[in-house]
Formats: sequence, structure tokens, C-alpha cells
Amino acid sequence: QVQLVESGGASVQAGGSLRLSCAAAGWSNCMAWFREAPGKAREGVASIRATGGNTYFADSVKGRFTISRDKAKNTMYLQMSSLTTDDTGLYYCAANPPMVTCSLNSDDYTHWGQGTQVTVSS
Repeated sequence: QVQLVESGGASVQAGGSLRLSCAAAGWSNCMAWFREAPGKAREGVASIRATGGNTYFADSVKGRFTISRDKAKNTMYLQMSSLTTDDTGLYYCAANPPMVTCSLNSDDYTHWGQGTQVTVSS
């Protein structure tokens, strides 16, 4: 079992930056960030693999977001910059311990956090 707790969500102005954290209890090879905006389907934002450190990003965030993991703290981060109103949503941390290819498909993930709200205003 993996337990996940997100933090760091806030209200920011467009163009600003924010860092989200996901503290994990338990190990998972694949971890990812998803987001859900009102009236929209859950969207994969970024994922990272523990072995090899491979990362994957949604096209909508490439060049603006980075994802990282601190093995000592068992924590995953999402550094977001150049935020736009389209980045507004509830951001979830997800994990799938044995997964090898860390997809951005929510159906592939078995453990989820409770979410942290990010609101970007113009």
C-alpha cells in the first residue's frame, strides 16, 4: 500500500510559479501528477519513474513544469512556472508501485492522494 498526501496548492496570478509536493508512505516505481478542472476530465500532467528517473509531460505543460523526486524524503514535486488560467484545477498525486512505463493515463494508477487546489487568476 502507498499513501499519498499532496500539499502546496494556492491561488496565484497568471505568470506566477508554484511548487506542489506529494509525500509518500511506501515505495512506488511510477508516480504522477494529474489535474481536474471543473467540467473537464482528469488530465495527466507529468510522471516520473524511480528507476532511471524517466519523466513524461503533457504537451500543455512542456517547458513550463518540471517533476522530480527526493528519494531520501520519499517526496515527489511538481514545479510549475508561467502559470495560466488553464492550469487551474485540483491536482492529484498518483502512484502505481510495480508499473514500469509511467503513463499519463489515470486508469493505470492504483493509489491516489486527496488533491490540492491550484487557482490561477488573470
